[in-house]
Amino acid sequence: MKSDGILGSSDQNRATSIAVATKRRWLKRRETWLVVLGVALHAVYMLSIFDIYFKTPIVHGMDPVPPRFTEPPAKRLVLLISDGLRADKFFEPDGEGNYRAPFLRNVIKNQGRWGVSHARPPTESRPGHVAIIAGFYEDPSAVTKGWKANPVEFDSVFNRSRHTFAYGSPDIIPIFCSALPHSTWNSYPHEYEDFATDASFLDEWSFDQFESLLNRSHEDPKLKELLHQDKLVVFLHLLGCDSNGHAHRPYSSIYLNNVKVVDKIAERVYHLLEDYYRDNRTSYIFTADHGMSDKGSHGDGHPTNTDTPLVAWGAGIRYPKPASGSSHSDSVTTFVDKHAHDMPTPYDWGLNRVERVDVNQADIAPLMSTLLGLPGPVNSVGNLPLGYMKLNEAEEVEAVLANTKQILNQLLRKSHIKKSNSLFFKPFKPLVHHSFSLSQIDELISAKSYEAAMKLAVDLRNLSLEGLHYFQTYDWLMLMSVITLGYTGWMIVLALHVLQCYSSLSGDLSRKEQLSVQKKDSGKVYLSGILLMAILSVLNFVEHSPPLYHAYIGMTVFLWTQIFSEYRLIRGLWRYLRERKADYFLKLLFAAAVAVVIVELLVHSFTERKLYTWFFLIAGVVASILLHFSIPWRSGIPVFVCISCWFLSVFTLMPAEIPDNNNLVVISGAIIIIISLAAKWLDTHAEGNKFWQSITFHESRKPMCSLLYCIQIFLVGVSSVMVFLSTKDRTQNQELHSSHQFINWLVAGSSMVLPLFSGNGILSRLSSIFLGFAPPFLLLSIGYEAVFYSGLAVVLMAWILFENASHHSNKAKDSSLSEQNTEEHVTIGNDERYLQLSDVRIPLIFMVLFNVAFFGTGNFASIASFEISSVYRFITIFSPFLMAALLIFKLFIPFMLVICAFSAITKLVRVPRLGCYFLVILFSDIMTIHFFFLVKNTGSWMEIGNSISHFGIVSAQVVFVLLLFALTNLYTRSIRVKPLSSSPSFKTL
Repeated sequence: MKSDGILGSSDQNRATSIAVATKRRWLKRRETWLVVLGVALHAVYMLSIFDIYFKTPIVHGMDPVPPRFTEPPAKRLVLLISDGLRADKFFEPDGEGNYRAPFLRNVIKNQGRWGVSHARPPTESRPGHVAIIAGFYEDPSAVTKGWKANPVEFDSVFNRSRHTFAYGSPDIIPIFCSALPHSTWNSYPHEYEDFATDASFLDEWSFDQFESLLNRSHEDPKLKELLHQDKLVVFLHLLGCDSNGHAHRPYSSIYLNNVKVVDKIAERVYHLLEDYYRDNRTSYIFTADHGMSDKGSHGDGHPTNTDTPLVAWGAGIRYPKPASGSSHSDSVTTFVDKHAHDMPTPYDWGLNRVERVDVNQADIAPLMSTLLGLPGPVNSVGNLPLGYMKLNEAEEVEAVLANTKQILNQLLRKSHIKKSNSLFFKPFKPLVHHSFSLSQIDELISAKSYEAAMKLAVDLRNLSLEGLHYFQTYDWLMLMSVITLGYTGWMIVLALHVLQCYSSLSGDLSRKEQLSVQKKDSGKVYLSGILLMAILSVLNFVEHSPPLYHAYIGMTVFLWTQIFSEYRLIRGLWRYLRERKADYFLKLLFAAAVAVVIVELLVHSFTERKLYTWFFLIAGVVASILLHFSIPWRSGIPVFVCISCWFLSVFTLMPAEIPDNNNLVVISGAIIIIISLAAKWLDTHAEGNKFWQSITFHESRKPMCSLLYCIQIFLVGVSSVMVFLSTKDRTQNQELHSSHQFINWLVAGSSMVLPLFSGNGILSRLSSIFLGFAPPFLLLSIGYEAVFYSGLAVVLMAWILFENASHHSNKAKDSSLSEQNTEEHVTIGNDERYLQLSDVRIPLIFMVLFNVAFFGTGNFASIASFEISSVYRFITIFSPFLMAALLIFKLFIPFMLVICAFSAITKLVRVPRLGCYFLVILFSDIMTIHFFFLVKNTGSWMEIGNSISHFGIVSAQVVFVLLLFALTNLYTRSIRVKPLSSSPSFKTL
């Protein structure tokens, strides 16, 4: 008997009818257990990314470290944040050569210091303000709160102040002040944020609120006394540039004029406070939380979003210094936005002669704290930018030492927490002797060796930052190893199941051992697994590990226990492989290489849809060449397969945002009817041909089939007319006529029921399913996706023709065998044969087509990328649940076509559908592991969200595909192919 690879060939003589019946019952129980295990495993492992990538860096319990100053440089500090202000639009001149911020430019040249503050993605308002005021970057655990709220409370400059006065946006001010007892704050209503107006009045509102506060103090002694205290912070949030940038773009006159507005507000605040206090003890800091792209958006790491202006002046701030050598200093640290910062200051900024000091956004928090003599925020990771501060040498060392101790305390706290809960604790070795380093710094300060003390303090601070990252990722290696071993174990379990139950190897490998001995040995393996699981559970309990850690480790141990319990099968498989010849391994390696290439293509297609274009261009050529040699007569089938693949390749070049084209949707109805007419003709006239008999076979001719076909054609035509009428009504009257709405619902609902009554041949049933889902898809379409429906259908037909040719080519090769040997291909039951290595192509092609259904007309990872207007032919009154249901149903229709074709092909080539399903899940989990390592916790929220959704989508396929199998089974379970017993052997087609 010829073998086709590792999955082997069949041997019906090795099984009795009783054994087959027993095996079927055992197989059903085992597969039910595997599905339940797969669902549980993927659900648990999906949560692991939140323990690995999205764990909060915030810890509590550290002592604050104030700088050891005799007197702080400033008594009060004013923080002005212009939301959404780009650095280049702030510094560059306008078209007439005039600078938009004359007051702050005068400050830069005569009173203070300036530079660019580099923000880290996600460049959004919340993380930007948290970095400026609290000194740390976005808490990745905020993903669990939808990026809107603080998942863990944190310390800030405002917390450490004696009192904070804050005015501005309702989205920002409450984050820092709502739970702060020593604060006076106010925010305008959300209704004020109207993109249809010039939002600069919001900036004026913030200033007016503060000005009225100072005016009230003349009549309120308590308020006046409070305003004359030290360690005060005034925070004005200026939202105008952000709102105007979103609404009108950052190169618009409204946005650019808003730059002048914030400059004027900075000037008015300065003169207002200088006239009020007259003590020169006020520090001023002007900056922005993020920039703005040319498209009026922000969030990613583009320099237009990460580069923001920073201007500081007043008490404790150095005066300007002429530039020397490099146009700006980048000696403080490595910049967090990962761009090149050694570029010279743009000439048109007119600031090349004034020294520029760039900082990371989180560095502003320790700067503000040090100016006021406050302890830095205990969770801050910012480095104090000495280039801005006017301190003597001793004070500089004390300020940097306080900054270093504050970061070191976080490290020591994290180290203590981890050590108290770990049996095998691994400290951060470079800081094991941190006490000695601190003592050495104090000795150098006492000896007035300030330069050496400064160097040691900076080195200790840098090591502390490295240590924080070490403890933030302390469990990563263990967790990622456990999860990777778990997924690997699950894939091995699936592979062993397929080999054991759907290949002829089960007879060769399992029956050589006595069942009682195997059960006894398996019992020992299970006992060892239970003991190992118990030991690891106790260790996790002693280490106070989170409950999910137990689940991760327990499930992984269970899976590998299952693998080792099948060690006799594995040992037999190893013996089987050692007996094979070299050509056998070449086939095996070739199949593995093709599978890896296709799976990797699918992984990268989640971010690059155009890869499918190349795939179908190549697949069309390869498939047509193979068909040319498989079909021993002149046929147009290879040409049809090539053209259909090339036609589908066009759609992944089109934009994901589908433009409205009502005429194209109507024309698509005609295309669907033409395709169905061709299928009907083939189904009627080709049944007598031996090549077509498998896909045109009918157990009986139902008289109603022709009438049913005409009704379906009629419904497609009606839906095309209704597309035109409904869109016309909506365009002219802005409402959907009730009679049109009724007809649309009636046509869509009834058309999906009709395929259940169609003929049970492969071609007739699939054509009826294609026609049945066409009306609802057309009525839910707005543009080229209606044509995509037909393009996907003809490629599915091409796949069926390819498998049919392959099937009959194999029958022709076996025609010289006896009838008894021909029956060897039917060994599982229900006219199903064992899987062979070449059958791996079926799940791989299915995965490609299934993913094309994902990305052929958009990005399924984001339902928001699909146009909501596609549901307006069914409903126009806002109903989020019904609209979302219709939108999701539209997205599911292409999936259902693919799965119906897949089910028909498994019946055509007589392979077990569940066996192919397990291979699909196996390949999907290779993608899952890849996406597991691609999850991001830094970058824009879109990048982070997409990485999570990609991992979640492939993880959910074990359930998603199975549910669609169950749903489409209503349409495909009655499909029949010609029984093998009635299929005559033939040598030529």
